[in-house]
Amino acid sequence: LLSDAATSFVPSGMPQRRASAEEGPKLSEPAPAAAAAAGSGMAQALVAGTTATAAILGGAARGRRTNRGSKSAAITVVPVAMRAVPEGGYCELPNQCVRRKTRTITIGDVKIGSDHPIATQTMTTTLTDDVEGTVAQIKKCADMGVDIVRITVQGMREAKACKFIKKRLLEDGYTTPIVADIHFTPKVALLCADFVDKVRVNPGNFVDGRKSFDTIGELTEKDIKEAQAQIEEVFAPLVLKLKEKNKALRIGVNHGSLAERILFQYGDSPEGMVASAVEFGEICRKYDYHNFLFSMKSSNPKVMVEAYRQLSREMYKRGWDYPLHLGVTEAGGGADGRIKSAVGIGALLLDGLGDTIRVSLTEDPEFEAGPCKALRAAAEAAVGKGVESFDEKNGRRDGPVARRECTFPLDVPLNADGSVLSAMSAEELGSLDTKTLCARLGLRLRADGDVQKDWKSTDAVVVDGALSDKAIENIKILLQVPAGVVCRPAANVPEGVTFLHDAAAVTAAVPERLGGHAVIFTGEESEEQIKSVFQMAKPRFVFLKPKSQEGVTYLGRRFFTMLRSFEVTEGIPCMLWFSYPKVAGQDEDDVVIRASADFGSLFVDGFGEGMLWNAEGFTADNLRESSFNLLQASRMRISKTEFISCPSCGRTLFNLQETTAKIQERTGHLPGVRVAIMGCIVNGPGEMADADFGYVGSGVGKVDLYVKYDCVKRAIPFAGAVDALVNLIKEHGKWVEPEEDEELTAGEAVAVM
Repeated sequence: LLSDAATSFVPSGMPQRRASAEEGPKLSEPAPAAAAAAGSGMAQALVAGTTATAAILGGAARGRRTNRGSKSAAITVVPVAMRAVPEGGYCELPNQCVRRKTRTITIGDVKIGSDHPIATQTMTTTLTDDVEGTVAQIKKCADMGVDIVRITVQGMREAKACKFIKKRLLEDGYTTPIVADIHFTPKVALLCADFVDKVRVNPGNFVDGRKSFDTIGELTEKDIKEAQAQIEEVFAPLVLKLKEKNKALRIGVNHGSLAERILFQYGDSPEGMVASAVEFGEICRKYDYHNFLFSMKSSNPKVMVEAYRQLSREMYKRGWDYPLHLGVTEAGGGADGRIKSAVGIGALLLDGLGDTIRVSLTEDPEFEAGPCKALRAAAEAAVGKGVESFDEKNGRRDGPVARRECTFPLDVPLNADGSVLSAMSAEELGSLDTKTLCARLGLRLRADGDVQKDWKSTDAVVVDGALSDKAIENIKILLQVPAGVVCRPAANVPEGVTFLHDAAAVTAAVPERLGGHAVIFTGEESEEQIKSVFQMAKPRFVFLKPKSQEGVTYLGRRFFTMLRSFEVTEGIPCMLWFSYPKVAGQDEDDVVIRASADFGSLFVDGFGEGMLWNAEGFTADNLRESSFNLLQASRMRISKTEFISCPSCGRTLFNLQETTAKIQERTGHLPGVRVAIMGCIVNGPGEMADADFGYVGSGVGKVDLYVKYDCVKRAIPFAGAVDALVNLIKEHGKWVEPEEDEELTAGEAVAVM
């Protein structure tokens, strides 16, 4: 089968928007003889040794010079052995973590692929032409355990600096590969290839240039062919040079900077991201260049996960085995950035996808090393873990599915967007006065003594142990809020409390009561056991509480598949309850990242209507705050302003960390509002699609403000830009004044009550 860069790409399951009789054979067509030669079923590239010129391949390259200004390039046509899509759809297996088999690519001294450990990456924030500063930062990152470091290269001056950066690193005994990050400038990429170990190109702007979104009114088959021919004409020289020098390439698609043509054809979608990646991949293959990998980044973890899954599924169909670089772009800083990255990256790693990773944080780059290593450890621990094979009937492996439609009980105040539950002992509950009870559960104590829920209040608390009189008094306060209370059956439990049962202990019908019943399942029960317990307990909601955290992604998928099997189980909310004991050598970040990967791997597929987690050594505030952050990162429950902030690089036109902190301080009280903070124009306009408002560096000391895609204020002096952003939010009716703190001291509260 001939690889033809001009062949129109149609993602699986999508309507064929631009098929024509002129198109050549598709790589996705079966090749029985070649498939038989594949042995284990994994596609093996069969280099035929056949050469041809661009003129005989047809399609977009027909009649065009593929390398303007140089001799015509010989092309090796690469047939491949095709394989069927595996049982997992986009991954090897649906019930067990098996790493996706890939070829090995070489980046300097680092090998990337399924036969090698997952490599970690970061990116410098220095000005690249500051050779000393950049070298010092790369060395600091390498000393922290980072395997590969990327640097921004926006012009010829920075490209020439790469030569001296690499030279200095080698002189100092550092073989850490460096990667040139290229946007808009093909000529710069060609020069960089002489000095760096890998080049990253963005298909959205490598040829098309700066962003615009409304200049295309119609797109014909001829237009598409011409656009693809232009891509090849500009991109092929870089491919040939990288091949000649045995350098690596990343085809780095970004959701925020898709080309206008791709946006017109596919919309702002994972399908468009895959189409963009495949176009560039086809050109590499056409010239028999295979030392490359893909990335499919987005600031939205759900979009990011779906894009990687679609690309993986497409590569299985085509017989491609290129590695994947994983990352959530513009994730932000602090706990938010770590959790958002872990949800997206972790969900893919636990499916066996991903060969190198970067956690993009709005922090100094060396601080990305720890989260990367924690994710790698979680991925390595997951390999081989899972459950027995089961029939997953919901179509999840074929594409995104809607969340379960659940009926939420009227007498238990759960949140339909995702509930946060807390656990405490009856002894602790009985020791709290009203103020500390409110602080423990994130409730608000008003000046008049009334207790109310806030944006980040616990929805329900699970109480363990015998209840004292004081504990019962506090339970009555909670029920009046209303907040849910769940505890084991006992004679002195107030009406309205939900009784908690272990599934194995439910052997007979339980009496109905106000507050009803909740049941804990381990996920190891059979379908018939689950059905029987539901019939006898008629639970308001249930918990999935595994006996251990090994293979919880697959155990959860099987459990939710069983919940869909019977009418009596369908529509009953399920809370995920995970526990993390103290492990030597792990810090708090490590545990948060592991938990985010576990919960996120289920939440991104719509499995789970809430969460409760225990982690030894964590405070109640940490657990509750992380729960809300995790639900928001999973695009479930929005409880605070969301900030989409890039990690900074040499292109950044202002101090990103300081500016982000200022904007967070001014606008952090606006739940549901999304604010993007971008250091430069590279991803700025595109990422506005996932934000309500955008703050983008546009020149030295200047900032542009956006509403969605639209730039509404240009070249605002930096000194007044934050005020201008606040005024813009007010103009669009999204502003509310921060509430004054009405909490009282314990003595004042008692006096009022």
